[in-house]
Amino acid sequence: MSEQGEAAKIHRSVLLNETLEFLVPRSGGIYVDGTLGLGGHTEAILRKSAPEGRVIAFEWDDAAIEKSRERLKPFGERLTIVRRNFSEIGEGLLEVGVSQVDGILIDIGLSSLQLDIGERGFSFRRDEPLDMRMDTRGKVTAASILAHCSESELADIFYYYGEEKQARRIASFVVQERVREPLVTSKQLSALVAKAVPRRFHPKRIHVATLVFQALRIAVNTELENLAKILTDAASFLAPGARFCVISFHSLEDRMVKRKFRDNQAFKVLTKKPISPSLEEREDNPRSRSARLRVVEKIE
Repeated sequence: MSEQGEAAKIHRSVLLNETLEFLVPRSGGIYVDGTLGLGGHTEAILRKSAPEGRVIAFEWDDAAIEKSRERLKPFGERLTIVRRNFSEIGEGLLEVGVSQVDGILIDIGLSSLQLDIGERGFSFRRDEPLDMRMDTRGKVTAASILAHCSESELADIFYYYGEEKQARRIASFVVQERVREPLVTSKQLSALVAKAVPRRFHPKRIHVATLVFQALRIAVNTELENLAKILTDAASFLAPGARFCVISFHSLEDRMVKRKFRDNQAFKVLTKKPISPSLEEREDNPRSRSARLRVVEKIE
């Protein structure tokens, strides 16, 4: 089996049953999956909303679109794929002639495709180019950030986007290293971070470079800005009584979702505490362990 086929086989959609319970897909409804990925959530929504429910799926990774389009071909015209980031929901819905939808889901995590078979440096398990662009049409890469940002700018990226306590020390090592040799691969960066962080501060449960990789990915793809925009704009496109579900994977995102949901007068919060994966799901899919689902309903 090819790497692509293997990735599709092992792909598991996080918090799938819980999301469907809150989203309540129905026949005739129109739903947005803001993060199509390999299509797991979209497929489940299409099945639940049969025979006449529609999904408008947003995705800016062309490799993911190619894989999911093949997987979801049986649903025909009930599925529309828009190659845009979810932050562009207004423009995307306008393009397909839709003004209101009956539910929105966004799952703000890397897909199995990006982690397992990507060649863009999202993972430090293999030696890959430090790209990290989800949309390959973008110009900024992780390598360009490491090459051109000042030491203080790098420290801020690592600290604010990765919540990395050793941010200043790592930034200093990056600036020293790039004088000798450009940092262009994931193995180079992960080795440098391991060297920069004193052994006593290496975390026990995750790789020492995890938060730095997270921070660079967020910076390259302006993820927090995109999240803030859809959290602000979504109410304009939700029909009364429609649900908005957000699955996040780290505390920066979850705090933003909690605050924006609480402060938006158009929403009624349905999850006072975030929904976490069951023990069974965490054991079956370790990547789900940090997932958090929050849900609001558009007020009539």
